Amino acid sequence: MTATGDRFAGRMPALYLSHGAPPLADDPVWPGQLAAWSARLPRPSAVLMVSAHWEEAPSALGATGTVPLVYDFWGFPAHYYQVRYAAPGAPRLAESVRKLLRGPGAPVQDLPDRGLDHGAYVPLVEMYPDADVPVLQMSLPTLDPARLMDIGRKLAPLRDEGVLIVGSGFFTHNLAALRHEGVPGWSAEFDDWGRRALEAADVDALLDFAHASPAGPLAHPRTEHFAPLFVTLGAADAAGDLGGGRSVIDGFWMGLAKRSVQFG
Repeated sequence: MTATGDRFAGRMPALYLSHGAPPLADDPVWPGQLAAWSARLPRPSAVLMVSAHWEEAPSALGATGTVPLVYDFWGFPAHYYQVRYAAPGAPRLAESVRKLLRGPGAPVQDLPDRGLDHGAYVPLVEMYPDADVPVLQMSLPTLDPARLMDIGRKLAPLRDEGVLIVGSGFFTHNLAALRHEGVPGWSAEFDDWGRRALEAADVDALLDFAHASPAGPLAHPRTEHFAPLFVTLGAADAAGDLGGGRSVIDGFWMGLAKRSVQFG
């Protein structure tokens, strides 16, 4: 798999990353981990981002030009609202996504004023700081893991066109149950279970994570931050990559598991 200049050759990996929050930029470790990860990847022709912070049904595509970011958080210091990320839009990618997802009973919306939310731009600022890779964000049209895997399978051909498919969530996510110090047991237990399920490519267990995992309801009382993983799994499954998944980033941030994985 190689990339020469702006030209891509080969199949792009598919990623699931734990995207953090606006203070990610101030973390002493995480920005460097994301930057090192992107440096090892072939240069993508575009990024297709599916973020936990945009639920919209039916499937929706965001801006295909450069529009203001969506600062979808409250109560943070002013400088977090001054971040800019003017990545080029990806109209050709949007057209490809429409063709792959549209069908009887499956419309695709266009929301041309919808900018990148923090689940998209926070990691991209670290991974592609020059904002020179076209980016398209699409919505989560459902939180049903099986349906999201089907969407990922439909999107999989984009990987052969150099598109980096990224599911952006958080491997554990329960802000209400966090404590001031240490890693909660439910977060550590779910992270260990998830690591083992991914290493075994145990898709059935992952699909039923709410019941199959220890502390599933505590790790994800609402499943939007785990849901993007299934788009990534679908894109990997269609290309026969499920058995080749590996964790690139692990550990914890404020008690939450920041496990991030790559397929292909």
